[in-house]
Amino acid sequence: MSSAHKNKIAEFQSLLSEPHINLKVLRELCFNGIPFEGGIRCLCWKVLLNYLPRDRSLWDTVLQKQRETYAHFLREMIIQPGIAKVKFGVSREDVTLEDHPLNPNPDSQWNTYFKDNEVLLQIDKDVRRLCPDFSFFLNPTDYPCQLIMDPENEYETLRKRVEQTTLKSQTVARNRSGVTNVSSPLKSSASNSVGDYDPLPNGSEAHWEVVERILFIYAKLNPGIAYVQGMNEIVGPIYYTFATNPKSDWKEHAEADTFFCFTNLMAEIRDNFIKSLDDSQCGITSKMESVYSTLKEEDEELYLKLQEQNIKPQFFTFRWLTLLLSQEFVLPDVIRIWDSLFADEKRFDFLLMVSCAMLILIRNQLLEGDFTINMRLLQDYPLPNGDVLPILKKAKELQDSK
Repeated sequence: MSSAHKNKIAEFQSLLSEPHINLKVLRELCFNGIPFEGGIRCLCWKVLLNYLPRDRSLWDTVLQKQRETYAHFLREMIIQPGIAKVKFGVSREDVTLEDHPLNPNPDSQWNTYFKDNEVLLQIDKDVRRLCPDFSFFLNPTDYPCQLIMDPENEYETLRKRVEQTTLKSQTVARNRSGVTNVSSPLKSSASNSVGDYDPLPNGSEAHWEVVERILFIYAKLNPGIAYVQGMNEIVGPIYYTFATNPKSDWKEHAEADTFFCFTNLMAEIRDNFIKSLDDSQCGITSKMESVYSTLKEEDEELYLKLQEQNIKPQFFTFRWLTLLLSQEFVLPDVIRIWDSLFADEKRFDFLLMVSCAMLILIRNQLLEGDFTINMRLLQDYPLPNGDVLPILKKAKELQDSK
């Protein structure tokens, strides 16, 4: 470890040990990359995503309350209608003649259960192919959820629920236009089949199963948006970062902490996933057009070339912006980009600058290429020198020139 990196770690540790964290200074430090050592990145992301307050004296109380709340969600939402478990303080009325699996009443618990299964099957398909070039999500977690996995309790795991249902995933109508086929060549090895992975033994669960549970609970708590394909790519890097925390006392609670950080992040970007808002001022269309308007200001020659070839921003920036570039680069590079993205006070304006910088940094290739070549470049971005730092540096230059 270089002395510069040691100094950087020390600087972060000093700031994070203050009774009241200076958010402005923290943002400046995090923008240039956050060290992994000592769980520093995990801690910084939790502050930047408004999960932890700046007042350190409140952390223990906040964490305890939020983790208890998440445990409550587990009890209430990952359960079959009619199943009760007195041990955990859950009470449910037994299935009666008025509420049975064929009950057409929309308020029926069984009707809700079957509708939830449709969403669950789409989530299950997506999380199984999360970062297929990276074995982490297939590996068992060191901290399986005891509330769910305990063989003595009556809760049904989502794994069993998926295996037992006879519903077909094509009944799900929550696909998002433009995100339906978002897989890049980087992730083309992904498989969609439920049976492609050997099941883990009872009492164990893979990391992708934890991500599945987070997304399912989010969908249940947010029925207005529920689950939209692509959310798995947003939650994945957050969970990976928290679940690899070198501090075991934080790592143990990666699931609950990820859920709340993901929820806070989605509160900022959820409009991108709502099709009815596409053409509104807060919708994804205006953001995509902003990338081209910035490009026109900074590199009119390249802008005119793309216009001449009728390469519209929605052909590639939809995925870039909606998924926060999570499918354009390998996971470590995505995490480094997110350090800067989360640290920037106007983080999603900065994402537009990053997208514009990505175009400018491959301008020579784009100016020489025809439509087919350029679309291939934009759909499978060729990272210059294999390093995302020049992109972030250029994006910062563009932002500062505004």
